[in-house]
Amino acid sequence: MALARKRGVFLCRQMLEVTSQPTKGTKLRNMSIWPSRKRKITAAGYALLAIPATTFFLGCWQVKRRAWKLDLISEIEKNMILEPEALPDDLLKIENMEYRKVHIQGYFDHSREFYIQPRSLIKHGGHLPSGGLYTDPSGIGVNVVTPFHLTDRNASILVNRGWVPKTKIDARTRAEGQIEGEIHFVGVVRLTEQRPAFMQKNNSRSNFMFYRDIDAMAHQLGTSPVFVDADYDSSVPGGPIGGQTRLQLRNEHWSYIITWYTLAIATSYMWYRKVLLKLPLL
Repeated sequence: MALARKRGVFLCRQMLEVTSQPTKGTKLRNMSIWPSRKRKITAAGYALLAIPATTFFLGCWQVKRRAWKLDLISEIEKNMILEPEALPDDLLKIENMEYRKVHIQGYFDHSREFYIQPRSLIKHGGHLPSGGLYTDPSGIGVNVVTPFHLTDRNASILVNRGWVPKTKIDARTRAEGQIEGEIHFVGVVRLTEQRPAFMQKNNSRSNFMFYRDIDAMAHQLGTSPVFVDADYDSSVPGGPIGGQTRLQLRNEHWSYIITWYTLAIATSYMWYRKVLLKLPLL
């Protein structure tokens, strides 16, 4: 009897020890990387979640910006290979013709020039027109914008005749290139340029501008709000160097996409580790 009792006590102890050990599933749940459902996220934790959310949103925005930029580049390339056409009878339709080539006929009013500065010289084929004004080794100067009266209608527009160095801004230093009489040339339609970041604003009382504000120039000069870049072949000895239409658009959106999405992944992991797991970041 005593022996049987001892065996019974021993078996009960063994069963208690077995049942007190965690099961394999329980152990795995305790060791799981997933946080306990009872762990609450504080208001500060939700606030920190804005960082990965914002970087992810900026990555998505750059994807859309890249698609827009590629469409714009494709549209510019298509317009630049089209044959020149006449200006529309309704000059307001010019808003849908940016980078289109148009025939221009009339005469300049050299007494009221405007200047867009600073501008670097855009060379064509690595050479300059005969008798050009390229005398500044830095290649920094201004674009000369001149009112141009159209002979086929009672209207004037703005024409970017081209680039001159800083030493030739004064029209008296380039009298040879101040074309008189009626002329015909091909120009490229341009629209108003948005003020670049960190660039100072144009002075409405000055004839020097830092970016192409067509409405402001047209208002001061009394012309229609139409702006064209004279092509390279319009250049004359002693005058501005035409063909200053910049076609290379910056397209660095891939690098921005990679940067923002990388930051989104990194900050998401940091938020998970700090807020949910309550572990130090390092």
